[in-house]
Amino acid sequence: MRIVRFKDAEGKVYTGCRFNGKSAMVIRGDIFSGMELTDQRVEVRELLPPFLPAAILCIGLNYSQHAAETGIQLPGHPVLFMKNPGAVTGPKAEIRIPVSCLEPPQVDYEAELAVVIGRLAKNVRKEEALDYVFGYTCGNDVSARIWQKQGGGKQWVRGKSFDTFCPLGPELVTADEIADPQQLSVECRLNGKVMQQASTSEMIFPVAEIIAFLSESTTLLPGTVILTGTPNGVGFARTPPVFLQPGDLLETSIEGVGVMSNPVTAEVL
Repeated sequence: MRIVRFKDAEGKVYTGCRFNGKSAMVIRGDIFSGMELTDQRVEVRELLPPFLPAAILCIGLNYSQHAAETGIQLPGHPVLFMKNPGAVTGPKAEIRIPVSCLEPPQVDYEAELAVVIGRLAKNVRKEEALDYVFGYTCGNDVSARIWQKQGGGKQWVRGKSFDTFCPLGPELVTADEIADPQQLSVECRLNGKVMQQASTSEMIFPVAEIIAFLSESTTLLPGTVILTGTPNGVGFARTPPVFLQPGDLLETSIEGVGVMSNPVTAEVL
């Protein structure tokens, strides 16, 4: 199943599936605890994030070439940080550059496979970890690099958590439709130019190992998003650096999942 969340012409919010580009079939109930597909089809005026995450756990430096371009040694275990769930925005919504990040430019892109936990997960064995996955969607770990490196006391969360810095979508694809999460292409395009291109097979820590690591003596709630790391090609590591600017169009693509197209604007206070 491919799940969307959307507004109709009156602004009412629905969860649905079988989206044909214009309308979707309505789903009733909570997608994680009991949903019912109805025979009601509703016009889609605006795609929203396919669900509202309970938490956003992020894995850094999970592709060896990305670690190399940052000059950081390969990690011995998954590198964990978090994003504020309030940073989530839709698959076609604006990414707004905060006033504090406009000069000098510093806002970067990071295309990532987003894994969504479907049921309570604690002390999960790697061999069983994928059984806890509800589905997959596209994510982009938008990052303000100066804030990330200098504005958070060596913690990354502040520079990762500005509003609109976590687009998700366009659909939440249930796990049964993805045969192997380690065989998906990941691509990021900026104004039509390919900036990142890799396969999830290149992950240092695969999805199952990440879930086992994160759930050790720790409960992962249904609706938890795990951003699994970004490939090489990020803007700050380029010569010269490439940062997001108002007027840009950022596209994030995951094979079998879909494409997000987010225009970039400047925050207006």
